Amino acid sequence: MGSLRRVLFSTVPRILSSNSPLSNPQILHRPILGSFSRFYSDGSVKSLNIDLSDEESKRRLFNRLLYRSKQRGYLELDLILGKWVEAHIHSLDENGIKSLVHLLDLENPDLWKWLTSQEEPPEAVKVNPVFIAVWQKVTSNLENHAASGTRATPGQSWVRGWDDFKKGRDSPISGNQ
Repeated sequence: MGSLRRVLFSTVPRILSSNSPLSNPQILHRPILGSFSRFYSDGSVKSLNIDLSDEESKRRLFNRLLYRSKQRGYLELDLILGKWVEAHIHSLDENGIKSLVHLLDLENPDLWKWLTSQEEPPEAVKVNPVFIAVWQKVTSNLENHAASGTRATPGQSWVRGWDDFKKGRDSPISGNQ
């Protein structure tokens, strides 16, 4: 979904401003402004420009990834990913950073359901070493700090209403109203 959004964001203005038919479809996948390419990847390993050669480029990359992990717009993931990245980013090698970027490119609702075991993640996500480490941390925290009755059973949505104690008496039929 995120890839579709990026493609639409970069191509619609080009299509609207262009009078000629598109001769090269590869142009559609490049961002309109060159500065946008620094903030996301298109999912291919080639597109990730990771420069760990000097301290300044390493600092910029770490700050950018830390910002992306703390400012996702989904409070729970902001806290979980932000703290994990803050604690582990300096120990990641180039492959670990690529794995982190791929994790940060995932959609928030999907990532949340996978981390909390509400849904089974796809195979490509299951083998991501950063996802595995974050998932283990989340699972450990849930096991140690949350009662089993407050968690969803594996494979089920994590929905609890404010009126669960009433068991349906004077409460809406479904949802959290």
